[in-house]
Amino acid sequence: MDTRDIILIGAPVDSGKRRRGCLMGPDAYRVAGLAEALSGLGHRVSDLGNIAPDLSDAPSDPKLWALGETVGWTTALARVAEDAAGRGMPIFMGGDHALSMGSVAGVAVHAQRCGKPLFLLWLDAHSDFHSLESTETGNLHGVSVAYLAGRAGFTMFPPMTAPIPGQNICMIGLRSVDPAERAALRETEIHLADMRHIDEYGIRTPLADFLARVEAANGLLHVSLDVDFLDPDIAPAVGTTSPGGATLREAHLAMEILCDSGLVSSLDLVELNPFLDERGRTAGVMVDLTASLLGRRIFDRPTRSLA
Repeated sequence: MDTRDIILIGAPVDSGKRRRGCLMGPDAYRVAGLAEALSGLGHRVSDLGNIAPDLSDAPSDPKLWALGETVGWTTALARVAEDAAGRGMPIFMGGDHALSMGSVAGVAVHAQRCGKPLFLLWLDAHSDFHSLESTETGNLHGVSVAYLAGRAGFTMFPPMTAPIPGQNICMIGLRSVDPAERAALRETEIHLADMRHIDEYGIRTPLADFLARVEAANGLLHVSLDVDFLDPDIAPAVGTTSPGGATLREAHLAMEILCDSGLVSSLDLVELNPFLDERGRTAGVMVDLTASLLGRRIFDRPTRSLA
């Protein structure tokens, strides 16, 4: 992989759900050595620090948790993301998954300006495809992809001026999808690979198929990596644990395949809750995965046979 201009952006979003703690995520990535790991691979790394949400005049809604704050994060992150995407590869250090409504929206505007389609790879146990009407919890980290795909009903959010077509979205690692989300997803062209699919065919098959579509379209690719994509035995620091996730080797393989493609143009690292971690274990795993995505290898030559 070529040397990149990496722009780290702290997004301490903690409004997308009721369980607190993700606001500590950006600093946990810093303590775990994310910048040092990437600069050690030869990349030029800058850290913009933590951004803050805009003030929002969105009305409160008793059904939706922290609506105004999440709208404020969306507008602020979209603005920063659009600018950063024009100067390098932004990495959004979260923060809960509601941050993607801003990060991806901003990158989508940048892609539109470049005349390229944006593709979204969603590595997550959850599809996050609820509408504001269908969510039963009111937690807005569960509506992110619905907003980005241009589903109706998000009138209190900034307009999604460059919605991502369903055929440009791929979700890998699913294992906790609500009935309302399943019904809505059936009406889309979103590519879905749940953990049974991965068990039967491996993680390479759905990922390679999707990357081939990105390359054929000469598109930009945003990867949104949720801690709960991983099995909680290896990544416990998340408030939405779901057993049966990707193994460490499967996750590294996915990152290495993404690296080999050279297609990734922006990245979210989301749902890290350091309060739930074990001596920084999960933060370290996420840093290692990011390093794999950006060029780290065990060997820089083919492995020789010992025979």
